[in-house]
Amino acid sequence: MPIQPVISNNSPLVGLFGLNLLSLLRDLYTEVWIPRKVEEEFLRKDPIVRGETLKNAPWIKTVDLTDPQTAAVYVGLHEGEAEALALAGEHDARLILLDEKKGRQKAKQIGLTVKGTVGVLQEAKEEGLIDVIKPLLIRLQANGIHLSESLINDTLQDAGETD
Repeated sequence: MPIQPVISNNSPLVGLFGLNLLSLLRDLYTEVWIPRKVEEEFLRKDPIVRGETLKNAPWIKTVDLTDPQTAAVYVGLHEGEAEALALAGEHDARLILLDEKKGRQKAKQIGLTVKGTVGVLQEAKEEGLIDVIKPLLIRLQANGIHLSESLINDTLQDAGETD
């Protein structure tokens, strides 16, 4: 049986990169695939540093779509999201990492299992890879990642980090 990959969109990469925790992807999933457009988006800001980061993270593998036209069916999504969904569909992904609401809704509609950056952090805590989530959520926000109050509260409650 072929491997069921984990596929990531750009935002979880950016979020974990900003926390210096891209290695969580390796620790949790062994390997994560990103489509070409996601790689381009990730490298757009600070291509030298981020390019070196990807080079030193062989567990993040750029995979081209078998048929680039498959992404065209995801009208209304950013190119990276559309390619991530198409790649997930082509390879029967076991999980797709997405933060954007529209992309998450579409992924769920087509039967994909979805997790966002915060979900990765929750899983990492459950697996004993990180001790606490709260300071990481604060750093995500400081890095410009929008997190709703309800997401923060629910996450801290689930993690047993409420005061």
